[in-house]
Amino acid sequence: QLQASGGGLVQAGDSLRISCVASGLTFRSYTFGWFRQAPGKEREFVAAIKWGGASIAYADSVKGRFAISRDNAKNTVNLQMNGLKPEDTAVYYCTAGRSVINTSMRTEQAYDYWGQGTQVTVSS
Repeated sequence: QLQASGGGLVQAGDSLRISCVASGLTFRSYTFGWFRQAPGKEREFVAAIKWGGASIAYADSVKGRFAISRDNAKNTVNLQMNGLKPEDTAVYYCTAGRSVINTSMRTEQAYDYWGQGTQVTVSS
């Protein structure tokens, strides 16, 4: 089970951290990712981190503003979002995959489990 939290309403330029707590799986063995879906748009990749933290991927639209991290002791994955823009408004979904290769980190189909999502709204 993946439980996302931390979303909310912020202003453009603000920062926000969303988190995902995983249960019922061997946390250290999984790649974790964040995807988002804005109203009327398809779900898109945001960021992902491999089990050891050595491999991290970001969408070009968030590179340099967002940072993904994981705490294996707390079974938690965090997404620190800085310099938020109105176009970052979306429901953010946490996801976990057991056998995600580096070239598939940005692909939805590579992941096995999905959380319920947390709403992030950025006002201009």
